[in-house]
Amino acid sequence: MIVPIRDVKVRREVVLPTSQETSRPGRILIVDDERGIQDFLLFGLRDEGFDVATASDGEEALQVLEIFRPHIVLLDIMLPGMDGFEVCRLMKERSRVSIIMLTAKEEVDDRVRGLSSGADDYVVKPFAFVELKARIEARLRGQFPELTSVHRIGKFEIDKVQRLIRYEGRALGLSRTEFSLLELLLEKPGVARSREEIMQCVWGQDFHGEDNILEVYIRYLRHKLNDTKRQLIRTVRGVGYRVEVQ
Repeated sequence: MIVPIRDVKVRREVVLPTSQETSRPGRILIVDDERGIQDFLLFGLRDEGFDVATASDGEEALQVLEIFRPHIVLLDIMLPGMDGFEVCRLMKERSRVSIIMLTAKEEVDDRVRGLSSGADDYVVKPFAFVELKARIEARLRGQFPELTSVHRIGKFEIDKVQRLIRYEGRALGLSRTEFSLLELLLEKPGVARSREEIMQCVWGQDFHGEDNILEVYIRYLRHKLNDTKRQLIRTVRGVGYRVEVQ
């Protein structure tokens, strides 16, 4: 899919993910004052399993940088007030975050200036989302070498970059929440995780949904694992749940 360049109103709004989403590799900050681009990236990257925050100008971006601590920043150049070159320079002074310039400015001089300001990559609008995603994943692999290989736990295989879990070689086709839940249980195989701990790690302390949401998602996982007789996910009465790894 190619993203068009459109004239849209500036949105004075910062979007931060909920508290449970800020502990994993893959946090991305979008800095762009075009709402169409911002929303396209926000929803597209979240659908790919990334944790995403947004800002509409340089001042907001520097504030979110301190709060959200992103691994990747997608940074436009033509921002209200402070331009992207200056924002890039200040971010690099304050952190080691990887910055991908994402801009309509395509001249060679602009590319050189962006890279000289500290940007790690430079992508011109309009852009293909699949290419941008590939560039983001390449940057993440550089920051987290352990993500380049698949982790094997018994008959489970966890690919944290692609956010896939396989069992006995079969991809389980998990949703984002299902992946987070099973990944958490697999961190300590055979050890019971309390209901309270699971709820806080996966849904966050501010969750106000259905009381039985954990039981619903455990049922989803058991179904996808065909877990009727093997009891891979076991209920520990009075505590919570554990995964048995064969």
